[in-house]
Amino acid sequence: MRITNQREIILEELRKLKTHPTADELYDVVKKRLPRISIATIYRNLERLSEEGMIHKLEYGGRQKRFDGDMRPHCHVFCVKCGRVSDVETKNDVNIMDMVLDSKGFKIFEGGVQFEGLCPLCQKGDDCETLQ
Repeated sequence: MRITNQREIILEELRKLKTHPTADELYDVVKKRLPRISIATIYRNLERLSEEGMIHKLEYGGRQKRFDGDMRPHCHVFCVKCGRVSDVETKNDVNIMDMVLDSKGFKIFEGGVQFEGLCPLCQKGDDCETLQ
């Protein structure tokens, strides 16, 4: 895949973010560097980067897609109330996906583990929908 200047900037900005942004959220960041970029260009490039295996597309139960530029094998936790997505940090470099590889002998091409729950702000009853 040819990396255009726009695609390179989209990828750079996505990799800086740890919030697993939606296309709209990433658009707000990218347009600071590329003021003339359209939201359609963001959507098209995110889909293409996902298809090419350069980013992860996260789809949770009918909600807006989120994107992750961190290509290391890792798991996510999803808040069922506000939609926030966070990486699951594991202790002592234990990775659930590595355990699958070790125990079953499969060659894994893609996969992931998703946990669902309530984020700390939603547990407190705070309105965190705009803090994603």
